[in-house]
Amino acid sequence: MINQSELSALERSALVHLYEVIDPEIGLNIVDLGLVYGFSIQEEKKSIQVTMTLTTQFCPMGVSIVGSVEETLREYFPDHDVAVELVYEPRWEANMISPKGKAFLG
Repeated sequence: MINQSELSALERSALVHLYEVIDPEIGLNIVDLGLVYGFSIQEEKKSIQVTMTLTTQFCPMGVSIVGSVEETLREYFPDHDVAVELVYEPRWEANMISPKGKAFLG
C-alpha cells in the first residue's frame, strides 16, 4: 500500500485520480484493490511513473486497466508523459485490499 504521508501534494492529487480507475471484473478501484505499488512525478521532466500489478499475471483485463491508468492521468496532467510499469513481484494477494475495499466487496 502507498504511504500517502510520503507523497508530494502533486502526487497525492494524482493518487486521488487513480481511484477513478476501476477493475472491470471486480468493480473496485485499483488503489483500494492494492494494485498500485507506487508512483512518482518528476515535475522538472514532466513525467509520471506508475508501478503497479494485476490480480494475476494473465489478467484478461490487464491491457484495459493499464490503458485506463494512462488515460486518466493524461486527462488530469496533459503536459506530462505517463508510463506504467507492470510488475509481478511482490505477487498480488487479497490481503492487499484496503479495509475500505474489503467493506465494498463484502
